[in-house]
Amino acid sequence: MQSLYESDFYGWAKQQVQLLRDQKWNQIDLNYLIEEIESLGRQERQQLRNRLSILIAHLLKWEYQPTKRSRSWLATIRVQRIDLEQLLEDSPSLKPYLTEALQKAYLKSLELASSETNLPLKTFPSECLYTLEQVLDNCFYPGEPSKELEEY
Repeated sequence: MQSLYESDFYGWAKQQVQLLRDQKWNQIDLNYLIEEIESLGRQERQQLRNRLSILIAHLLKWEYQPTKRSRSWLATIRVQRIDLEQLLEDSPSLKPYLTEALQKAYLKSLELASSETNLPLKTFPSECLYTLEQVLDNCFYPGEPSKELEEY
């Protein structure tokens, strides 16, 4: 027979919250609860990498296809930076992981930028040339100045 955790995750989660509130420690499904809390930490790190990947891919597109720049690209860059800032405010303990996350995210960024621009992978540097500070800086846009920035 399946446990509530396996058959109705949401129901299980609500039950665990109530047991915690009622301080019914001996009834808490401790093993699954530990697993889920650990999973939350992994999800935060994954979200950080994903946002960095999207941001860097758009910075690469911005730099390597200046004639195709658009307000949509600009909006994506700005939104990802805002979301990253909020994520780091909500989970400041992710900050020490930023450098590692940047390197991991860059690999995915290359694939995204290549597929979205139809440029060969070898077009882009094999290692990220942007510093972490540049990637997160709201004023940093690689390449030549752009009218999209002036109009926004």
